[in-house]
Amino acid sequence: VQLQASGGGVVQAGDSLKISCVASGDTFDNYHIAWFRQVPGKEREYISAISRTGMSTYYGDSMKGRVTISRDAAKNTVYLQMGSLKPEDTAVYYCAAPTITPTRWSYTHEYTYWGQGTLVTVSS
Repeated sequence: VQLQASGGGVVQAGDSLKISCVASGDTFDNYHIAWFRQVPGKEREYISAISRTGMSTYYGDSMKGRVTISRDAAKNTVYLQMGSLKPEDTAVYYCAAPTITPTRWSYTHEYTYWGQGTLVTVSS
């Protein structure tokens, strides 16, 4: 499966932003999808994941309470709605898919497919 993240940009602190991850090349419903983010010089950080069916969602501590993950099977797309953005949320945001259910959603090494990332910049 190929993943394409988009929707990043420059926003003000306190704003909301919705980023997207479009999947292609395989059956969308075969894949759980997760979002991570990375700042240069730091490890990739887990944000959220959604199950193949969309019935289960999972959130890490990094943005919990400020993000909502969802998926639209008709559009082969997973969304990450982010709110109350802070300058420290500035990062490249990546979507990823594992080939099997991860032992932990936050384990980057358990994800096989990665999108190219979309840059979110939050100005103060």
